[in-house]
Amino acid sequence: MLVRDAMSTVVLTIGPAHTLRQAARLMSARRVGAAVVLDTDTCGLGILTERDILNAIGRDRNPDHETADAHTTRDVVFAAPTWTLDEAAEAMTRGGFRHLVVLDDHGPVGIVSVRDIIRCWLPVHSAVG
Repeated sequence: MLVRDAMSTVVLTIGPAHTLRQAARLMSARRVGAAVVLDTDTCGLGILTERDILNAIGRDRNPDHETADAHTTRDVVFAAPTWTLDEAAEAMTRGGFRHLVVLDDHGPVGIVSVRDIIRCWLPVHSAVG
């Protein structure tokens, strides 16, 4: 199975000036655990995850004043839609992260998470009645 079969195509994109509270609200409303941070001035892509927000608040950072830019991971490992799920899982394990931004030639097309991969690897269980 390939990354394109498992990834979520709901890609929340935010700017670096969004506050952590704004990012958290958008992530919650979209029911996603990560946002792609797009800096249009530098054409740079990063990722902000729920863990990044949690860590900032745990360090007593004010979510109304802290920006996504200050907590964005910039050295992102990107996946291609044609990667196997094994390749994606290996990249996540090596890097110690739970989300991969999926890119094609035109930019971000999805995000694949550990949960997405596990869901695909688990056999489908029929209801016991």
